[in-house]
Amino acid sequence: MTDLLTTPLARDVPAQTGAALSAPVLPVDLRVTDLSKHFGDTPIFQDVSFGLSRGEAVAIVGANGTGKSTLLRCILGLIPADHGQIDVLGTDVGRARNAQLRAMRAQIGLVSQKHNLVPRLSVLSNVVQGLLGRRPGIRHWSQTLAPAPSREAAMTALEKVGLAHLASRRADRLSGGQSQRVAIARALVGQPKILIADEPTASLDPAAGEDVMDLFFRLALQEGVTVVFISHNIEHALRYGDRVLGLADGRMKLDARAHNLSADALRGLYD
Repeated sequence: MTDLLTTPLARDVPAQTGAALSAPVLPVDLRVTDLSKHFGDTPIFQDVSFGLSRGEAVAIVGANGTGKSTLLRCILGLIPADHGQIDVLGTDVGRARNAQLRAMRAQIGLVSQKHNLVPRLSVLSNVVQGLLGRRPGIRHWSQTLAPAPSREAAMTALEKVGLAHLASRRADRLSGGQSQRVAIARALVGQPKILIADEPTASLDPAAGEDVMDLFFRLALQEGVTVVFISHNIEHALRYGDRVLGLADGRMKLDARAHNLSADALRGLYD
């Protein structure tokens, strides 16, 4: 297995140029068009539009209250948008029925700042639960009930995050960094096409946060998935995002390639 902790990130390697190296046109996994959302009479965001190609990573930045998490919830179909259209992996989210939304979400891995592990269950059981979207039923609530292929898939995911040796440990006996690594394994075990992370390092100390972000993106690159992540860490947005989207004053104020941006340009979104 490739050593994910030492292999350079693709976006850390200087880009090569030339007609022979031109990239093929990739399918669009996610497209948001003229999206607006209000809560009562309060506008959250208006006329937000962007698209993500297969394998692309985009960072969403902006001050608290600018609607970043609300935008992700609209994309997942957890709350309705007031105007506009969202297409995720060929599904029109606004028009999709419940069964279509469940099928769409089964192709998306989620990582949040709260980790959301089941404390009294083992690490392996928590990762097995990442298969519930694709294989619903009681057999995927615990490692003891899960079929052998599911347990093997969960162990492979734990190997990728370097925690196979902790498979039998209870989740409430993990450090913060270990807990987030388990959450990443759980998000990846179902082989998602899109990974969505909402402030994945907010609850971690800086060193653990850097380790988790580095691992998260090495795995995303290895699996070739599309990544959307929210971050208040400007350095993380610039390093790990191919593109950076900036929300401010209820509008999409920025959509640019990360290598064309400076930290000062992003800090201006928080003024």
